[in-house]
Amino acid sequence: MTARLATLLMLAIAAPALAQTRHNTSAPIDFNAGYIELQDRANRAILSGDVNVRQAEMTLTAQRMTVNYTGQVVDGSPQVSRLDASGGVTVTRPDQRARSQYAIYDLNRRVITMLGGVSLAQGSNVVNGGRLTINLDTGRATIDGSAVGGTVRAPDGGSVTTQGGRVTGRFSVPKRD
Repeated sequence: MTARLATLLMLAIAAPALAQTRHNTSAPIDFNAGYIELQDRANRAILSGDVNVRQAEMTLTAQRMTVNYTGQVVDGSPQVSRLDASGGVTVTRPDQRARSQYAIYDLNRRVITMLGGVSLAQGSNVVNGGRLTINLDTGRATIDGSAVGGTVRAPDGGSVTTQGGRVTGRFSVPKRD
C-alpha cells in the first residue's frame, strides 16, 4: 500500500468521526486582545497578546492575529475577509479542538487552514499531521502529512519548513460485552 493510499484510507476512516455540523460564518466576530494596532490604509488590524476571537460556537485563540477587511462598512463595522493567526493557535468548536503553529481563516471561502504541528482531537480520537483544512460549510476536516517537503509561507510573514510526513492518530474503540 502506498503512503498516499494509506493517508487517504486514514482520512476516509477519520472523516465520519471528525465531521462537525455547519458553522454560522455570518455571525459577528467578537475579539479581545492585549493590544490592537489599526492600519486603516492597509485595511487591516493587528491584534496581539493572548488574542481570543469568537464567532458563534467557534473560538480561535493565538498570540498574534492579523485581521484583514475589505474596506466596506456595513452597520458601522468593517467587513472582515481573512484572519491570519500565529503562535500557539487553537480552534475550538463543539466537541472538537485543533492546534497548530499558524492558521488562516478565509471568511469568503468559509475555510480554516492550519499549518505546522497540527493536532485535531474529538473526544478520545486524535489525528496529527502537517496541515489541516476545515470546511465550515460542510464540517469536513481533512489532514495531510504535508508530504511535499519545502518551505511554506506563514501568515505572519515567517516560514514553516515541512519535511514530508505522515498522518498519525488514535481512534477509540467502543467497549464490547
